[in-house]
Amino acid sequence: MLFRVESRKSLAEVARALEEAAPRHRFGILAVHDLKAKMKEKGVEFDRDCLIYEVCNPQQAKKVLEANAEISTALPCRIAVYREGAGTTLATLRPTALLAMFQTPGLRAVAEEVEEVITRIMNEAAK
Repeated sequence: MLFRVESRKSLAEVARALEEAAPRHRFGILAVHDLKAKMKEKGVEFDRDCLIYEVCNPQQAKKVLEANAEISTALPCRIAVYREGAGTTLATLRPTALLAMFQTPGLRAVAEEVEEVITRIMNEAAK
């Protein structure tokens, strides 16, 4: 259900690489949530650096939303980037696993394609 990739790069380097890789694969970055900063803003101390990227390919999103509007509850796709030990981890929920929950025939190929591209983006960012 979870896809993870490790990197020896700093969190900032991985973040920059992810922001460069996504558009090359026709994915836009809709938002970036800095959890540490957001929690501090709310008065909660959280020591781990963690960025959540919301990414989307609008053509693929249109296909799944036209088939089943309920899938909007699982969109956009998210990629977490966080420090773990001496390295940086990128992680995402596999689109194939998410779409399987909605039991909508005909979307397996779309989910597989999206998953393949997101994992490629993550692997590129980690290198």
